[in-house]
Amino acid sequence: MYPFLLRIIVLAVLSTAFTPFAVHAAASAKPAKVRLAYLNGPRPWILGKADGSFEKALGVPVKWVNFASGPDALKAVAAGEIDIARAGSVPVAAALARKLPIEVIAVSGVIDSSERLIARKEIAAVKDLEGRTVTYPAGSTAHYALLAAFKVNGVDASKVKQAPLKPADEVAAWKRGDVDAAYVWGPFSNQLEAEGGHELLKSGQLQKDGYYLFNVYVVSKKFAAAYPETVSAFLRAFKDTVNRYKADPDAAAAIIARELGQDVSAAKQTLAGLDFPDIKEQLDAKWLGQNKGESGISKSFADTAQFLATLGELSRRDVPASFAPFINTAYIAGAVR
Repeated sequence: MYPFLLRIIVLAVLSTAFTPFAVHAAASAKPAKVRLAYLNGPRPWILGKADGSFEKALGVPVKWVNFASGPDALKAVAAGEIDIARAGSVPVAAALARKLPIEVIAVSGVIDSSERLIARKEIAAVKDLEGRTVTYPAGSTAHYALLAAFKVNGVDASKVKQAPLKPADEVAAWKRGDVDAAYVWGPFSNQLEAEGGHELLKSGQLQKDGYYLFNVYVVSKKFAAAYPETVSAFLRAFKDTVNRYKADPDAAAAIIARELGQDVSAAKQTLAGLDFPDIKEQLDAKWLGQNKGESGISKSFADTAQFLATLGELSRRDVPASFAPFINTAYIAGAVR
C-alpha cells in the first residue's frame, strides 16, 4: 500500500505544480531588479528616473543604462542585458525583421520636430545637399528620415557623402568643419544651431508623404513571459510621467534637463516636438490595436521595413508578411484595468 500511496501523492503534487494557477503564480513573481535602457533624448519617463517613482511603482530596484543609439539598446535587450528599452521605430522594425527576441509593448512618443536636419547657412534646400557631406546616427529614425527626405526631394543619394556617426560625434564633426549637415535629435540639434546651423527639415514634415516616425517601448520576451505584471506596472508608471509632463511642461522639462545634464530650453523644445498618445488610446487599431490583426503601428513597421529593403539596409527575405505578431498589447490592457 505504501508505494501505491506514495505514487498517488507524487502524481498529485506534480499535477498541482503544472496547473494554470501555479504557472500564473510563477509568472506573477517580481524580478530582483528591472534594467531600463534610455538614450540622451529628453522624454517624460526621465521624470521617473529623477525621483525614483519607477522603483516605487515596480516594487524592485531599477537600473538605468544609457546607450548612444536605439540599435545599441536593442542589441543589449536581445543579449539579455536589458529588460525594457525605448527605441525608434526604424531600428525596432529592423530588429523585429531579424527576429530578435523582443516584442513591442507601447508607443512612447510620435516624432515631429524633436528630430531635425540641421545644415550650414549657405544650404537653403534639401536638394542642395548633393555634393555635400551629411551625418546621422546609423540605423536610427533620423537615418530613415534623411533617406526619406532624399527621396521626397529628388536628391541623388549617390552624390551625397553620407557619414554615420553617434550624436555627440556629429556635433564634434560639425565643429571641426567636417560635415555640412546633420540629422539628429535634441539636444544635439540645438547644439548645432548654436554653432551656426539652421533647420532645413523636421521629421514631422515627412508625414504628408507617408513617412511616420515614432519611438516605442520593447521588452525582452523572456522577461515579459516571466513578469507580465511588472511590465504592466512599468506602463502605468510611464503613463504617470506623461501625465505629469502634460500638467506642467515647463517644470517637467527643467527636471528632465537637470537629470540629463542638458540645457533647459533645448529640453523644452525637444519635448514640445513630440506627441504622446495615452496608452489607453493605443488599444485602438489606429495605434497598436488589441492583438487582433493589423494596426496603424504594425503597418508603419511594414512600410519602414520595405523602405529599408529597397535601400539595401535590410534583406527582403527578412521582412515578415506582417508585424502584428510582434506587438503585444496585453500589458497595456493590464495597465489600464
